[in-house]
Amino acid sequence: MFDDPFAMRIIGQDAAAATESKADGRVSSSFRAFMAVRSRYSEDELATAVSRGVRQYVVLGAGLDTFAWRNPYPELRVFEVDFPATQHWKRQRVANVGMGHPESLTFAPVDFESQTLAEGLIAAGFDPQEPAYFSWLGVTMYLTREAFESSVGFIGKLTSGGGVTFDYAVERSELGIFERVALDHLARKVASVGEPFQLFFRQAELADTMRRLGFAELEDVGRDELNTRYLAGRTDGLKLRGGIGRLMRARR
Repeated sequence: MFDDPFAMRIIGQDAAAATESKADGRVSSSFRAFMAVRSRYSEDELATAVSRGVRQYVVLGAGLDTFAWRNPYPELRVFEVDFPATQHWKRQRVANVGMGHPESLTFAPVDFESQTLAEGLIAAGFDPQEPAYFSWLGVTMYLTREAFESSVGFIGKLTSGGGVTFDYAVERSELGIFERVALDHLARKVASVGEPFQLFFRQAELADTMRRLGFAELEDVGRDELNTRYLAGRTDGLKLRGGIGRLMRARR
């Protein structure tokens, strides 16, 4: 469903072993499925964008994303945007495991809360006059609404032909009782390490926001659609079991 030969290598043997030891529980399994599905969905949308002529790909909040090392498109330039300290840590990890630096990759350090996305990208050589596709996974729920709208608003003003894929957290009042329990557990966990959830959306509200910010074509997919598209027919039981997170694709 999603093949990443660099994933275990970049996180290191100890982290890989710890990840595998926790992968069998229902909650952990569902969370792992969502991580894989959102990456597959995002890169499927990128492939469609490349077929339309897009030659710039921006990974927002890149973390340990490895697309730049797996990039199958010779003409695609990749920009990784992340918090400066996180990006520095990633570059050290990459160097330590001998993964090298792909020629197509440019790092763009940006603090989303104190610097605009436009400033950071343009300083790194991004061309705002050319269409671009953006991936923004595992980030929006940690932002303020102002930071979210500033970044999405920038993307919405770029040359037509591009777009963005991102995941988002569903408003608690829209969830069932078991999903609320799962959300509360996860929220406590991330808050305990200093990264509390801040931003939640209702589907209709988010769609209105995206259209206001310049996007004409939207797709909003959740558990059932993603299970059918990517996980149907599996014999290992891997599937999404909750609806606290959804994916949106928005095109210019």
